[in-house]
Amino acid sequence: MSLALHIARRYLFSKKRVGAINLISAITAAGVMVGTAALICILSVYNGFGDVVESMYSKFDPQIKITATRGKTISLTDPAVEKARENESVAFWCPVVEEQVLFRFGERQTTGYIKGVSEDFNRMAHLERILLYNDKFLLSDGVFNYGIAGVGLAAELGFVAHLTQSLKIYAPRRIGNINIANPANSFNEKYVFISALFSVQQAEYDNSLLLVPLSLARELYEYDDDVATAIEVGLKSQSNISKTKQQLQETLGDDFVVQDRWQQQADYFRIMQVEKWITFLILTFILLIAVANVIGCLSMLIIDKSDDIKTLHNLGASEQLTRRIFLFEGWLISLTGALAGVFLGSTLCLLQQAFGFITIPSADLTVMEAYPVSLQFTDVVLSLLTVCLMGFVAAYIPARKISLRSLEQAQQS
Repeated sequence: MSLALHIARRYLFSKKRVGAINLISAITAAGVMVGTAALICILSVYNGFGDVVESMYSKFDPQIKITATRGKTISLTDPAVEKARENESVAFWCPVVEEQVLFRFGERQTTGYIKGVSEDFNRMAHLERILLYNDKFLLSDGVFNYGIAGVGLAAELGFVAHLTQSLKIYAPRRIGNINIANPANSFNEKYVFISALFSVQQAEYDNSLLLVPLSLARELYEYDDDVATAIEVGLKSQSNISKTKQQLQETLGDDFVVQDRWQQQADYFRIMQVEKWITFLILTFILLIAVANVIGCLSMLIIDKSDDIKTLHNLGASEQLTRRIFLFEGWLISLTGALAGVFLGSTLCLLQQAFGFITIPSADLTVMEAYPVSLQFTDVVLSLLTVCLMGFVAAYIPARKISLRSLEQAQQS
């Protein structure tokens, strides 16, 4: 094994005159290098976009969210809920009431969602970072109730912050019968003044969500003070999210669903992962074409080195040793290109992370100016192993057919 690898390495790296076969070997390695670098860069860009989207959702999605398995509400006095709240990793325990409502402002109206929250919700999510027209999180001043609306909702209804005109909110009554003669009595009505707007660059929040006091949301839907539709949990720093999620699920039992951020937006992130791996397969196919050049390169090298092969056989080398030499030769060509591609791709990704020199066209319409990149070690290892495996297979095809008879026939032809 060591002798075959030594001879293969001498063929590839020793000083020799530059001929057509050497040039083809260099071109083959360069093709593998470019393909590997492209594979790493594309995967890193997908990771970067995933991180950007996750950071947007994280402004509203809690680290852990608890909902009921059956029904829509959670009783905060449930013994399991009270025990879960005592978990040592929990820093913020925020009951919320989120329901669909009808908004009306002047002559305009639209449907959307309210989310009743407490002051702890702001301390957990640090919403001041995304507020517009106000840097203070204000839902109540002791006299009036206030709301914080998404910019898309504000644009649709035509209001801005700090208006003296109120936004009306309607919700169907949960208790009692519907009055067919006067349907308006079948709705509860509340109003809020708008203290600020928010923008998280996500349509499902910006275009339909209004934050209101938790007490107002409970009154609107006739919930008791110990009822919530969900509990949003913020963890202490350095806490393990997966471990804490598992502990909470064990404490709460099967009557509750405990989700982390990825699970809260599972469909969206699953689509991103599918897109990433479909792109990986497409680029792998393109890379396979580059690696396939190893077959032709190695076939010509075998013919070129036929005299050396005969000499080795005369010295007592077996055909298995000869095959092994050229198998390693082809694999080293692929490995050289793959390592160079890993270096090139990783360097480009790190430079993009640091300087953002590749910008996104029409960046004024997006939340970022340059393509986001996140270089992950697992992607680098996966790319390297993929190229090495394809290179080994490509080298095995011509190497396994080496024999003195086949060389003599190739020389005669």
